[in-house]
Amino acid sequence: MTQTRDSQRARVYDADQLVRRVFDGADEHGVRELELFGSKITLPVERKFASVESIQTYVDAVLGLNWVRAQWERASVPVTVRARGGERAAHYEGSTATIAVPLHRGGTAWALREFVVLHEIAHHLAPPDVELAPHGPEFVGRYVELVGEIVGAEAGLVLRTTMSECGVRIG
Repeated sequence: MTQTRDSQRARVYDADQLVRRVFDGADEHGVRELELFGSKITLPVERKFASVESIQTYVDAVLGLNWVRAQWERASVPVTVRARGGERAAHYEGSTATIAVPLHRGGTAWALREFVVLHEIAHHLAPPDVELAPHGPEFVGRYVELVGEIVGAEAGLVLRTTMSECGVRIG
């Protein structure tokens, strides 16, 4: 796959981090209700994972969903999940259909969570022979749809509005 310039990568990562902090705060304080642009919503619970094996089970289940398979041809291509050396970021390796996830950072398992895994699945679902920016509008559209359908509509709304507020274009 040929890639174009990834001009909104930093904005996507900023929005991701903001959304994860909102969900972390809800978990920490036990307050799941928030007001978003004048609407009160209740945040769903984001799944957390204990191991590479549990992430692999989750990825297999997501890619096996009928609506995911019907919408994205690449859902039929199996993904391998592996531990990533270091602690900085998770990433997707397109050439081997592998999601690499750091297990711990400063004593925390920050990447063993649903938002991170769905972000990487959204990379996997990109059409293989189309020139797209890795974090372009098409990617963001897939990611927001996955979050909205799998984590919950409220989570999708929080992600979509945060992406928009951070200047991210959504396809």
